[in-house]
Amino acid sequence: MTDKTLRILIADLQHFHRMKIERLFNGLDYYRIAPVQNLAELLTLVDYGCQPFDVLVINAELAAGMADLRGFLFDHPQIRRALVYGEPVDSSGVPGHFGAKIITSPAPLPSIRAIEQLTTSVEASFGRPSRGRSQIGLVHNCQI
Repeated sequence: MTDKTLRILIADLQHFHRMKIERLFNGLDYYRIAPVQNLAELLTLVDYGCQPFDVLVINAELAAGMADLRGFLFDHPQIRRALVYGEPVDSSGVPGHFGAKIITSPAPLPSIRAIEQLTTSVEASFGRPSRGRSQIGLVHNCQI
């Protein structure tokens, strides 16, 4: 039996990139995905969401307007794990204490391998058995 309860947030300025990343997750049977196109949408979903996002996949370019992206991602209780891609190669990288929660990549888009590793590590952190293929579903509105 597979687990499809992970909540995923994809943040990229380009629609094509968001769709491509979403399809990578769909290929792993994850469907609980919310794509956003700008920082305001991301902050709204994260700050006012009822449940935390298990995975945030964000383009570093989208977050260029944020003073301390790593600190925000590390400290925010509504984000459990993050993959920041498109990070400049000369970037300082992620300090050791951020490493368990934040992964960075200079790649212009995350690969299927990076997505598989990310979902495997998230499920393992919840004590769920590792599967050859991971899964997800769509973001639903909160019930009051």
